[in-house]
Amino acid sequence: MTRQERADHVLKRLRQLYPDPPVPLDHTDAFTLLVAVLLSAQCTDLRVNQITPALFKLGNTPSKLAAAALEDILAIVRPCGLGPQKAKAIKELSRLLLSEHQGVVPNSLEALERLPGVGHKTAQVVMAQAFGVPSFPVDTHIHRLAQRWGLTTGKSVLQTERDLKRLFPTDSWNKLHLQIIFYGREYCSARGCDGTVCELCRECFPERQKPKRTRKA
Repeated sequence: MTRQERADHVLKRLRQLYPDPPVPLDHTDAFTLLVAVLLSAQCTDLRVNQITPALFKLGNTPSKLAAAALEDILAIVRPCGLGPQKAKAIKELSRLLLSEHQGVVPNSLEALERLPGVGHKTAQVVMAQAFGVPSFPVDTHIHRLAQRWGLTTGKSVLQTERDLKRLFPTDSWNKLHLQIIFYGREYCSARGCDGTVCELCRECFPERQKPKRTRKA
């Protein structure tokens, strides 16, 4: 298979397996999604979803979280890891949304990336899932699968993002990054597949398959 043929096959199969993938982080609007994605850095979506109900009870708008005590935010988000940094970022980005964006999450990638604690991937998730703007957020998990499937040789997530955007149609990006995440969790985890186990790894690279040993008579 060529790289494009592998990409076409991956897209077709993932559409069959996950025709309408949900956003895995619980949220009600662009602001709560932004905060949830920020918290998900080096933390599982499951843990974030366990924590955000208490956080959003404390404050589910920029004005409420900007006014909340930093210690109260930290007490809630600490189990996510990097608690002090995340708590400070949540409070500060809430303040900046009020002072610079009239309390509204901007629908601009550049403006989002200027907010505290919001990196390129986080900004792209918000653009894709809150505003429907074609984006292809690539985290370390998508980066790993794209390499396993021969869709990129990039050594960074940014190079992988560029390669994937060239291979897949723009109107597939917002769903596809979720479809890859769900497939990775179910079939092609870091430890559960070594590039020869799951369906897509086998089909993209049949030559990787190890020959079966035959028993001696």
